[in-house]
Amino acid sequence: MVTTSLPTDAQLRVIFVVVVVLIVALAVTAPYARQPTHGTEIFVPAYAAAIFMIEVTTAAILLATFRVRGSIPLLVLASGYLLSGVLSVPWALTFPGVFQSVGLEENLQSTAWIAAIRRIGFASAIVGYAAIDPSRTKRMPGQWILATVAGIGLFVASALWVILAKGDDLPRFMADARTTTSIWAYIPALSLAFYAIAFVTLLTRRRSTLDIWMCVVLFSLCVEILLISYLGGGIRLSVGWWSGRFFGLVAAGTVLFVLLAETTGNYMRLARATANERRARLNRLTAMEVLSASIAHEINQPLSSIVNNANAGLRWLSRDDPRMDKAKEALEMIADEGHRADKVVSGIRQMFLKRAQERVLVDLRQVIDDVIARGRQERLLAGVEVVRHFPPDSRFVECNAVQMGQAVSNILDNAVDAMKDGDRRIRRITIRIDDPDPGEVEVSFADTGPGIAPDIADRVFLPFVSGKGEGMGMGLMFCQSVVEAHGGRIWIVSNRPSGLELRFTLPVDSSRIGDAVS
Repeated sequence: MVTTSLPTDAQLRVIFVVVVVLIVALAVTAPYARQPTHGTEIFVPAYAAAIFMIEVTTAAILLATFRVRGSIPLLVLASGYLLSGVLSVPWALTFPGVFQSVGLEENLQSTAWIAAIRRIGFASAIVGYAAIDPSRTKRMPGQWILATVAGIGLFVASALWVILAKGDDLPRFMADARTTTSIWAYIPALSLAFYAIAFVTLLTRRRSTLDIWMCVVLFSLCVEILLISYLGGGIRLSVGWWSGRFFGLVAAGTVLFVLLAETTGNYMRLARATANERRARLNRLTAMEVLSASIAHEINQPLSSIVNNANAGLRWLSRDDPRMDKAKEALEMIADEGHRADKVVSGIRQMFLKRAQERVLVDLRQVIDDVIARGRQERLLAGVEVVRHFPPDSRFVECNAVQMGQAVSNILDNAVDAMKDGDRRIRRITIRIDDPDPGEVEVSFADTGPGIAPDIADRVFLPFVSGKGEGMGMGLMFCQSVVEAHGGRIWIVSNRPSGLELRFTLPVDSSRIGDAVS
């Protein structure tokens, strides 16, 4: 927060630019400071309205910050802004030559006294902000805010009653509508003294970004006093007087700009955090959907095999001459498929939980051969031929054999499904194992099916995207998750003249191959 953090380099550069612009503006207007203007009284209400809106808004933001942090210096600073903003209204209403046409009585001393209270009160608040330890806090800040606002309202009402009702008994600050008396000289001098004390204190400690910006505010206020009371000779509505009012607007708007920028930044960060939280929640829900769909998809194969073997066993037992050996073989296959289903579910859970997975050094050729052997009956029924082009020696990779076997099974099943539904004379799956780069093994599966639709070619690895009307769209997503979890890559290419080729690579741990072979 701007009230606790130190300024960044970018903020310091902005502060430097602001100070340079103020110095240049002072140098430009100083030679003409005593030149009077005519008919500019009509701009006084607009100036007062701007000051009122800026300073009251700044006070509201500071009070809101105090409600959160409970820091006393923020309460003191907010009190100064609130007092200055509220007093700008009676200051404009009593300004000579502005509202007399609507029946308000002109009082030369009232405007000056209100300006004096406004200036000294704000300067005192800044000194208090700079002097009080920021670690001092108050409990129940809401009650302190109410007490502060009520106290300022009571003080303003009392001061205005004294100024308007007993004004003749007070020292005279104005000689006429535009010229001040010698007594007024004490007001800007005292204000400059307060500003100097606060400036040195804030610049010495530099405990937050707000402190640095308050130094810019104090610099602007000092320039305002120099132009109005010294370079401008204390002459109202002169070039110096209006130039000083411009610097006063800059001083009033500086803190408001910083606070609004911080508030906007906080809302942006909150919006991003909320969006990230919603995205994380959506990702968790999607992950749960993907997990459940993956389990349903991958468990379907062993369950189908269990059902087929159970039906085969029942047929062997229902014969007039029961074949107990065949029934026993079917039951053993059912038990094997049940254990494989359990391993499939465990492998999927490990992959989605991203825990350390059980990996061993296995021969990739053997993993593929086991999958081919398990699905031989289905491929025979579909009339699909499998051609293998394997190197003569083993290709060992460190992987989770169950997950890798299930990924290979998904790839083969997709190829069989793509070819068995079409009217194709040649139904062939060609499997190759190559060594494209050192330390890497590449496996490719090329079929002679219809290929992939162009509209989903770049999305085939996303969940719930399938080229089959009844497909769940989880098989290739699972394959990608398995391959990438093992440090590999997976992609598809067109198999000329027809069909689809899927390739994936896996890293080879050459340092352990010798041990495995031996």
